[in-house]
Amino acid sequence: MTFDEVQQNANKAGLSVMGTVPNDGTLILLGTGAAFWPIFSASPERQDKQPDPVDRWSLRVVDRLANHLDARAIYPFGGPPYEPFIAWALASGRAFQSPVGMLVHDAVGMMMSYRGALQFSENLAVPTPDALSPCQCCADKPCTTACPVDALSAAHRYDVDACHAYLETNAGQDCMTNGCLARRACPVSKLAGRNVEQSNLHMKAFHRT
Repeated sequence: MTFDEVQQNANKAGLSVMGTVPNDGTLILLGTGAAFWPIFSASPERQDKQPDPVDRWSLRVVDRLANHLDARAIYPFGGPPYEPFIAWALASGRAFQSPVGMLVHDAVGMMMSYRGALQFSENLAVPTPDALSPCQCCADKPCTTACPVDALSAAHRYDVDACHAYLETNAGQDCMTNGCLARRACPVSKLAGRNVEQSNLHMKAFHRT
């Protein structure tokens, strides 16, 4: 098994390799990228109108990848207990702490969504990450001032209650429909290729939690 084979199979399934971590072999983090939405939209999980369609899609797709590639599937949901995906993301060298506390990824900014991971027992030859935090060269840091109710800010990081309360208002429907204003403000987030329908689905799922 090679890293390129893993990446090619993940891309065909609608997932992107978001980073790798040495972890009793090799752990490969998988997330949503540009290929995700068209494939997910045509899936039975999207069509059946049952709860948690993205999680159910992830279980089916990542399990299938794990079986095909002789790996173990690991998920960021289904707990407690929960697997340490944030720690793994930071250890990958491709995700970083943003000024407002949310993770920021070198390729998709603050629009990262980890859907699973593949644990390989062998040490695969993987690219050495050479990414720097996008925040280091972001002079204006618009994520720190974009939230209308200051739920995400450099001063106090994430005020979950203020965020949820704002989403219940008429003004908050912009975030509900188009995605979190602070996340969208990150210049790198625009590279994620996320459309309105996908953002709306993610926001509805977030607001239910």
